[in-house]
Amino acid sequence: MTQVLSPRDLLSKLVAFPTVSRDSNLELVDWVADYLASHGIESARDMDATGQKASLFAHVGPEVDGGIVLSGHTDVVPVDGQAWDTDPFWVTEKDGKLYGRGTCDMKGFDALAIWGVVEAKRRGVSRPLQLALSRDEEIGCVGAPPMIEAMAGLPRASFAIIGEPTDMGIINGHKGGTGFDLHFRGYEVHSSLAYKGVSAVMESARLIQWANEVNEASAAAADPASPFDPPYSTLHVGVIEGGTAHNITAKDCMFVLSLRALPTESIAEWRDKILAEIARIEAGMKAVRPEAEIRVTPRWDVPGLRAEPDGEAEQMVRKLTGLNSSGVVSFGTEAGQFQAAGYSAVVCGPGSIEQAHQANEFITVDQFQQGEAFIEKLLSEVA
Repeated sequence: MTQVLSPRDLLSKLVAFPTVSRDSNLELVDWVADYLASHGIESARDMDATGQKASLFAHVGPEVDGGIVLSGHTDVVPVDGQAWDTDPFWVTEKDGKLYGRGTCDMKGFDALAIWGVVEAKRRGVSRPLQLALSRDEEIGCVGAPPMIEAMAGLPRASFAIIGEPTDMGIINGHKGGTGFDLHFRGYEVHSSLAYKGVSAVMESARLIQWANEVNEASAAAADPASPFDPPYSTLHVGVIEGGTAHNITAKDCMFVLSLRALPTESIAEWRDKILAEIARIEAGMKAVRPEAEIRVTPRWDVPGLRAEPDGEAEQMVRKLTGLNSSGVVSFGTEAGQFQAAGYSAVVCGPGSIEQAHQANEFITVDQFQQGEAFIEKLLSEVA
């Protein structure tokens, strides 16, 4: 007899795969594909360029348009340097909480979505359900767009529910963003003759200070009625590396510059603004040493999620949750990418974003059970 796993069992299986974004997720994808196949569900993959990572998607129900996508991501952030009280890749239940990397963000919802499509197959449905599990969300939602494109081979679904942790609240808007790997290449001289060289570190500081000034100007011009926190777009540098010694002008300096933009603002216009400032700084560097340069590599490009008047996704989730209100968040998800591809989209999932990426990450048993009840109601809707 084919084994039917509970949502809790599925969560334990998924967390046990250490799918940190820098590593392969294929063991998890292989296991999910085999589990679905054991229930007569075919799945397909979208591979990355290395062949070491994949997104997985599947369709259950009649081969007709109008289905519902349950979307989550398979990767998790590293645990390096974090002080865990339990094994991060093992689900430990304690005091009404399920501890483990990804229990909240977002293997809890992944487990519920897998359980949901298997139950849809077992019970039979009149409206299709589709499962979409993407790769590389944690490095900028880079796996979702090619997955969504590959899903064009399935009957066209009407809307997508993205199960990022929202405490089962309804999120109909989020910020978008873009990011750049920046490599400042200077020219080394003794620091006593710094004017004859180009310090990659000090030139990098010009761009970082520009980002600070842009943030201050954005804050001053922000609309206080905006539901976003903060109510303006922001530029950020989190990690920087460069230089050789205190008395040598730095030859190299590297960092990532990221943008979180309001969904009402154009990411393309922001990109042009950022690249124009980089070009201005680079011109000053080249005026001193022509071989100096700034190498720019785009990292990600995530559209924001805009509220949809009478959006089908939100209407369904309101019905399932009984909630009459919705909100927005400042983090990005693949919801904006589904929406950009023509799907109605909404974000709703178990767990609190405050637990995401933290040491001792957890989802409460209550939230996980609320998520299961949500999927059960969805199954009733499509039965």
